[in-house]
Amino acid sequence: MPNPLTRHAINGMVARYNDPHYDRWAAQVRRTGGCAQPVHLRGKVEYRDPLNGTLLHRYTTANEPGGVLRVACKTRRASRCPSCAETYRANTYQLIRAGLIGGKGVPTEVAEHPAVFLTLTAPSFGAVHSLCMKSGQVLRCRPRRKGGTCPHGRSVACNERHSADDPQLGEPICPDCYDHTGSVLFNALAPELWRRFTIRLRRVLARNCGLSVKELGQVLKVSFAKVAEYQRRGVVHFHAIIRLDGPNGPTTQPPGWATLDHLASAITEAARHITVATPDAAEQPSITLAWGTELDIRPITASGDLTEQAVAGYVAKYATKAAECVGTLDRRLRPTDDLDQLDIRPHARRLIAECLRLGALPELEGLRLTAWAHMLGFRGHFSTKSRAYSTTLATLRAARAEYQRTEHPVTTGRLPFEDDTVLVTSHWAYVGQGLTTGEALLAAAITATRLPTTGQPEGHAA
Repeated sequence: MPNPLTRHAINGMVARYNDPHYDRWAAQVRRTGGCAQPVHLRGKVEYRDPLNGTLLHRYTTANEPGGVLRVACKTRRASRCPSCAETYRANTYQLIRAGLIGGKGVPTEVAEHPAVFLTLTAPSFGAVHSLCMKSGQVLRCRPRRKGGTCPHGRSVACNERHSADDPQLGEPICPDCYDHTGSVLFNALAPELWRRFTIRLRRVLARNCGLSVKELGQVLKVSFAKVAEYQRRGVVHFHAIIRLDGPNGPTTQPPGWATLDHLASAITEAARHITVATPDAAEQPSITLAWGTELDIRPITASGDLTEQAVAGYVAKYATKAAECVGTLDRRLRPTDDLDQLDIRPHARRLIAECLRLGALPELEGLRLTAWAHMLGFRGHFSTKSRAYSTTLATLRAARAEYQRTEHPVTTGRLPFEDDTVLVTSHWAYVGQGLTTGEALLAAAITATRLPTTGQPEGHAA
């Protein structure tokens, strides 16, 4: 982001620091963990005796700095708010880890259940610049002994040795040869591909053991947790933990024949035979999409190369990321945006333009490509799980909220009364969001957190 130490920012820092309510404001900043875009609420909470209506306590934001209570935005995007994204990452880590070794309401015996770490990739939509490594050495990107050019007159070779931060990574060798249409349609239909994969996997498991799908459900349950990751070329692929349980989930043991080899074989077959056809439009004929040829299945073991801690950390890391690596927008497109003037990579610009073109076709309206153009067509949840995999994010958030309620009753507008013993009435109104540049710098200093990587709108409380 641009250098925030402008005169305006410095004046804002000084004004906030010299404010008579600075200590109270700093206490709110600490409670939100240094949230970069806190939500501003105005209102009150009253606690009354349910028998006679006696007022036990009243909290109002009138005494707070600016007359508002600031609460964390709770976004999962690290580019928008590193503090809240870290909380989301930690919750996801605990959720994933509990499904592998137990805890958070999951029995420890789940560690004995067969589980694999699966990566499902997208097919190729054209040659792109890549970081090539072998034995720790960086190789040339796309060397071609015979050289040659594409139909558009561009060389099909690239003899550069790209670094990890090279902006060329993910950019097509020839932008005109690259299949931008297939790329955005794959992103839009990737959730459907995953849904069909999970259905096919259960059918393959049932067939391989001589049972119907209904009979399989009486002896075996397939549990999973997955996360989506953007590749530099602008398409998503999925990382997933797939585990075999007994009929009642992690509390029951799977049958003896449900081994890692049995699971890996079924995954391979299911992934290879799943396809989905795009809607047929007059200006865009239907195409059939499938997973890419690269399929990685690795067993998860306590003592092997891939441990439960490593898997949980890997999945949680990608749960807080979106399409930043592609160089696209970190927000939805506005009607006033001029696509040619946006500060985005050329490849991302063409993918967004293709989303807008396809989204205008009536037959493809259901894919909502226009609304999700900033995500290059992908509109699915970044992290999902089956019901029986482990605990839920809602449960983990509730535990954090209860801790905040008991440890910081005043700044949360709550007192340590049991809700079933008092009558609680409240009224809240949204009045703004965010911090000024000066406030953001002060908040980062108070909580030792990072500033977001994208510029944030100035906050307001009116």
